[in-house]
Amino acid sequence: MSTTATYVDASPDRVFDILDDATTYEFWVVGAKDIRSVDPEWPAPGSAFHHSVGVGPLTVKDSTSIVERDRPRTLELRARARPAGIARVRFELVPQGSGTQVTIEEAPIEGLPALLHNPVQDYLIHQRNQETLRRLRWLVERGV
Repeated sequence: MSTTATYVDASPDRVFDILDDATTYEFWVVGAKDIRSVDPEWPAPGSAFHHSVGVGPLTVKDSTSIVERDRPRTLELRARARPAGIARVRFELVPQGSGTQVTIEEAPIEGLPALLHNPVQDYLIHQRNQETLRRLRWLVERGV
């Protein structure tokens, strides 16, 4: 499992506003290309948004669904990018001073990445999630 954290100069509620808005994911999640649709029940557990992910011309259409949501503390997602695999992505938000410590834990749970899970893969996920959290912090702190 890869764990990545950052400090955001905003309240947990403000950070969660972005996490709850599925239409923003294409702007801050590294690899997300576009959000094609969002279930009307979003952000209820079990609901999903449908996205395209990839690098360059290699794009896969799939979805991400909510497994657990405890606003403004935790959000657990099941992120699919088949045939590459499925990952569990958990956000933890902890008040810290006037801001929030945001932590992402990510682990492959199905498919080839889960079968071949190793420290190099965790390192690469961590590098990607550092940029993801940088983008999230930018959106939250700019009041987007």
